[in-house]
Amino acid sequence: MTYSNPVSKALRALCRAVALLGGLLLLAIMSIVVLSVSGRALVPVGLGPIPGDFELVEAGGALAIFCFLPWCQLHKGHVTVDILQGFFSKRFDAGLDTIYNLTMAAVCALITWRLWAGMLDKLTYGETTFILQFPVWWGYAVCLPVAVLGVIACLWTAVESAGLVRAEPGNRV
Repeated sequence: MTYSNPVSKALRALCRAVALLGGLLLLAIMSIVVLSVSGRALVPVGLGPIPGDFELVEAGGALAIFCFLPWCQLHKGHVTVDILQGFFSKRFDAGLDTIYNLTMAAVCALITWRLWAGMLDKLTYGETTFILQFPVWWGYAVCLPVAVLGVIACLWTAVESAGLVRAEPGNRV
């Protein structure tokens, strides 16, 4: 699908790439879990679990979730309640969509702000994970850029739903 607006094209390409990265990350997490569980089952033959597997799954899972949010927002994949949508005009519905998207932007901005504050807190106190001993703030730091991308995606969908730019696919590449 092509979009006529260059900002929309670039944002969608970036969000898609980040979502694909999240998918690869989930595959890696799945592999870690399978290998670790298999290692636990094969302790009698000299194998064992992956040290710190739960720490890797925790940090990787958080990043994967953040990777999917911008793509989900651009494709209107979040849960909405639209029982009354058929009763109002398209213009009114577009206004509601704009309000919903701005609300989602505010929620994502709040999450991003608290993620930043949490990262600074973990950095200040030097907290590390129990087994692998990697700094906890690293997990926060890698999620921050993707959280910012989520805010941008929410704001862009608000702009589109407000009719300030063309939201539907265009004919030009």
